[in-house]
Amino acid sequence: MTGPRPPLLATHSGTFHLDDAFAYAALRLALGLRAAGEDHVLVRTRDEAAIARADLVWDVGAAYDPAAGRFDHHQRGAPLREDGLPWSAAGLVWRHHGEAAVRAVLAPSGAGGLAAAVAAAIDREVVRRVDEIDNGVGAPGSALELSALVEDLNPAWDSPAAGNAAAEDAAFLRAADLAEAFLRRRIEAVRARLAAAAEILAAHARAADPRVLELGRKMPWQAAVHAHRLPTLYAVYPVPDGNWMVDTAPAEPGGFEPRLPLPEAWAGLRNRALADACGVADAVFVHPRRFVGAARSREGALEMARHSIGTGGSSAS
Repeated sequence: MTGPRPPLLATHSGTFHLDDAFAYAALRLALGLRAAGEDHVLVRTRDEAAIARADLVWDVGAAYDPAAGRFDHHQRGAPLREDGLPWSAAGLVWRHHGEAAVRAVLAPSGAGGLAAAVAAAIDREVVRRVDEIDNGVGAPGSALELSALVEDLNPAWDSPAAGNAAAEDAAFLRAADLAEAFLRRRIEAVRARLAAAAEILAAHARAADPRVLELGRKMPWQAAVHAHRLPTLYAVYPVPDGNWMVDTAPAEPGGFEPRLPLPEAWAGLRNRALADACGVADAVFVHPRRFVGAARSREGALEMARHSIGTGGSSAS
């Protein structure tokens, strides 16, 4: 007696892009699949009969029918996002399976309750960009983007592997593994960012001065400050070497220039020279560009932040 056949997944043959590799990676995570040939069959083809037999099809087949497992975006009348951006196959797959993919990655950490929020953030920050690049909308991708890294895995036009279906399929699997590794790490990074935001809001609520954010340890705090429009100028937190950092809030989201740099008179100074300049006995250093400094104690770091606010980042010591 034979058991049920493994699910048959299909996408197009030939040159691959991030669109189809990312979609396959997301489906493997969402459906709990391992490698092709172990618990599912993957075919890369343009043969209509083979496509019709498949349980799941993406980026080929000229149909978008989630109930039937069809996720193509090349046909006339293909769906658009609410703002008019065309979906890619990756976007369509993520639309229906993204939350399950996230939940599968987060399950061991017990953070499954954040799955919907993480999936939505990845859609905004990653999947939309895949849609744009695959549909030729917006700025072209750079050589450092994931899309370029995936496309570089295609056999070169003058390689012996070019046109060899087995070699191209093997390269596609490597591309999907790269996309899955990226996706797993991005899911964890977004989860951590959302968890940090909750701690940051709590720290801000209990702060004696709303301009100084005191944290129990280093965490990604800048994005939450901008997202929630907090008046934070400095974050103060301990690091493993025993020091306490005085970190400046960037003026713009993702920017480098601070809202209020540390005083000019402190720039580039260390230890005794800095202590003499700022009046904080255990001051350790201030970066020459004045976006970060440190003291040996919590009290010293808070004092540096308060002093800097008092001088307005001017050249006064």
